[in-house]
Amino acid sequence: MAASILGRVSQLVRANVNAMLDSAEDPERMLDQLIRDFTDNIAEAEEAVAQTVGNLRLLEDDLREGEQAVSEWGSKARAAASKAEEMRSAGQTADAGRFDELAKVALRKQISFEESSRSMQTQVTQQTDLTNQLKDGLNKLRTKREELVSKRDDLVSRAKMAQAQRQVQEAVRDVSVMDPTSDLNRFEERIRREEAMARGMAEVSASSIEEQFASLEDAGAEVEVEARLAALRSAGSGSAGSGSSTGSGSMAGSSDLSAGATSSGSAGGSGASTSEPR
Repeated sequence: MAASILGRVSQLVRANVNAMLDSAEDPERMLDQLIRDFTDNIAEAEEAVAQTVGNLRLLEDDLREGEQAVSEWGSKARAAASKAEEMRSAGQTADAGRFDELAKVALRKQISFEESSRSMQTQVTQQTDLTNQLKDGLNKLRTKREELVSKRDDLVSRAKMAQAQRQVQEAVRDVSVMDPTSDLNRFEERIRREEAMARGMAEVSASSIEEQFASLEDAGAEVEVEARLAALRSAGSGSAGSGSSTGSGSMAGSSDLSAGATSSGSAGGSGASTSEPR
């Protein structure tokens, strides 16, 4: 369990968050899930570290007990050997042999506990290394999670901004590919046509007004002509009245002459017409 937890912790610690965000469809959800994964793995790692530390402490206790047993059996062996020497010095050979056997038993026990202690010492060393690795990985995982939580908002904002920029660039690319002139140019052209139509209608309206004013001017000129003609007639009738008193005799003579000529002509004509039958 500790090895598998250590592997997952190392994998998370080495994880490239930016690369994971690049491949994520929803960066915010991805970050939240990543934080949850970190939190869950931290809890599992803490449990694994606690279990590993507990096993280490048990091994250390067993090692101390083994070392203590080695010391105790060594003391017993020395005591039995010393007693055997005393018995042997006292001439009690049988008792000396019995204590020699007890010393041998104690030495065998001492040797057994020494071997057990060496084995436990190896286990303690391995367990200590594993515990240190798990603690180091756990601390890194906690640091990574804290950094991720502190950078979450910034990373989400950057990811959304990058996505918006990409969408804008894609939209611009689609417009340039599908419509080289772009909708803006077409809209501007339509506005120009509307403006031209407005100017044309203004010109048409202006020309109609000018024609109306021209007709009014023509009517005014005709009125002026009639007024001047009336003035001329008035002036002409006044001149005729003033000259009738002075030239009436001559005008009467000329009238008589013209009347005489007329009558003579008509008389001659009638005489000629009557003389032809003769």
